[in-house]
Amino acid sequence: MSIKAYAFDLDGTLVDSIADLARAANAARADLGLQALTEDIVERFVGDGAASLVARTIAGDISAEFTGTALQQQGLVAFNKHYLAGLSIATRFYPEVQATLATLHERGYPLAIVTNKPERFTLPLLRELGVREHFDLVISGDTLAERKPSALPLLHVAEKLGVNPGELLMVGDSINDVLAAQAAGCPVVVVSYGYGSDVESFNADHIVQRFSELLEFVDA
Repeated sequence: MSIKAYAFDLDGTLVDSIADLARAANAARADLGLQALTEDIVERFVGDGAASLVARTIAGDISAEFTGTALQQQGLVAFNKHYLAGLSIATRFYPEVQATLATLHERGYPLAIVTNKPERFTLPLLRELGVREHFDLVISGDTLAERKPSALPLLHVAEKLGVNPGELLMVGDSINDVLAAQAAGCPVVVVSYGYGSDVESFNADHIVQRFSELLEFVDA
């Protein structure tokens, strides 16, 4: 495998943000007169952007879709307010992430973020975490016309970084990451510790238990 650049998912891959997402989602539910959900339930709803998260948390149902109803719009406004007020209260990097990113950066590899998280949250969160400078490109869920599992974000990253899709390694934790990579013709590695369940069934090129294993896999 000849890897010349890396693309990383954010939530569930680089950082554990469930506590802050659940806090904001439950604050929005409280504004709507609804009872709080557990963090485990909110975790199941993460991965398809803020609007989907709001629709699912309002309904308490992973199959709920954001259709723009008045209640959903009200919930989204409330979620935006509460989440922006506390993007990094409890959000933390997973073990070995910072050191591994620093190593890749020092080796001169172009690094990108490809997340379904909206830009209004992604960019300030990266700044608050102190890693914005590591990334040459940040593609959020609303940066382009399509988001993961579409191939478009990864094809855009490959073009901007000047590499072939087959030379861009996607690292994520969800089926959306795998489907996007496969559609774009990129190799894909899945972390075992993220928010995705049954990752063995995703048919990724490799599964890592620890983030630092990424270096061993690529250097092999």
